Amino acid sequence: MSHSTVISSVDAVNLLKSTSNSDISYLKKEADRLRQEQVGEIITYVINRNINFTNICEQHCSFCAFRRDANQEGAFWLNLEDILAKCVLAVEKKATEICMQGGLNPQAKINGSSLQYYLQIVKGIKDNFPQLHLHAFSPQEIEFIARQDDLTYSDVILALKDNGVGSMPGTASEILDDTIRKIICPEKLNSETWLEIVSTAHRLGMPTTSTMLCGHIETPEQQVSHLSKLRTLQETALEKNYPAKISEFILLPFVGEQAPKPLRNRVGRDQPDLQSSLKLTAVARLFLGDIISNHQPSWVKLGLDGALQALQWGCNDIGGTLMEEHITTMAGAKGGTCLEEETIKNAITSINRPYRQRNTLYDLLVFTPNT
Repeated sequence: MSHSTVISSVDAVNLLKSTSNSDISYLKKEADRLRQEQVGEIITYVINRNINFTNICEQHCSFCAFRRDANQEGAFWLNLEDILAKCVLAVEKKATEICMQGGLNPQAKINGSSLQYYLQIVKGIKDNFPQLHLHAFSPQEIEFIARQDDLTYSDVILALKDNGVGSMPGTASEILDDTIRKIICPEKLNSETWLEIVSTAHRLGMPTTSTMLCGHIETPEQQVSHLSKLRTLQETALEKNYPAKISEFILLPFVGEQAPKPLRNRVGRDQPDLQSSLKLTAVARLFLGDIISNHQPSWVKLGLDGALQALQWGCNDIGGTLMEEHITTMAGAKGGTCLEEETIKNAITSINRPYRQRNTLYDLLVFTPNT
């Protein structure tokens, strides 16, 4: 199964660096054309609820305004009843997915086991709401559980999968370049470990998503290298015929308003630069589109208007309703934390495109579309 990129890494870097109007207009047009060719006109969305179950975290990432120490003001740690109450509200809103991630809390154990704590949450949700797809626990959380309990990544992923986790968010990848990671997230897992955990998930039948935290101190070369690593990861899953693969790519522009000062000062702005986010959105479609065909902007980070623009620069999915979102909002994002389904439908209609509801793995759900 051979896939070839529309543009080479060198072209991708040059296009990202270019300020010429003709290059920028080529990028937009070509990305939009490829999107149509690869996935069609429909813009998909998912009805989901985010649950950030704790912000207590052992790590200190320089872009994070979410984390707290256990005894710090604003620290929270939801118990299972709180989490299930949020699931009840999600089901009332016809959600099909719970997206769950949290801080790395060394206290979160049952009988000395971190894995048992996570499994208690998973079983609690799946016992009560078997219909909900659980999109949960990033590669960083897998690494944390494995390290706490002295287990392999496979042990952790299989235990979560066997108890009902349906897919893994491809977050914590930030930029897959260790020189950047040493500055922005020195305590996080390194690039190689992130790639290993995601590949292990695919081999074990756990689908993942993929992301990039962009617009901070990384260079265009590092952005393209990140895309290239994701591409190789997906090629491996396809060539080795793994039972699962990457379902989508999401660009996450850096929001610095409440981020710790040193990084904020280096970046020099509080909100994402829309133009450079859109250029990177288009380059991602050209570079990944034939192998990771679903591309999603972050309306939380770009705002709904920015996300609607990204849908004209190569994206084909607007993401989810979320219902609540703390990590980006605590960083000072202006996009809000909840979109009603009607708002999403109206927004998509406003750019003259048809919409369809999907599930987490991009199966379209049956209902009368606006086509």
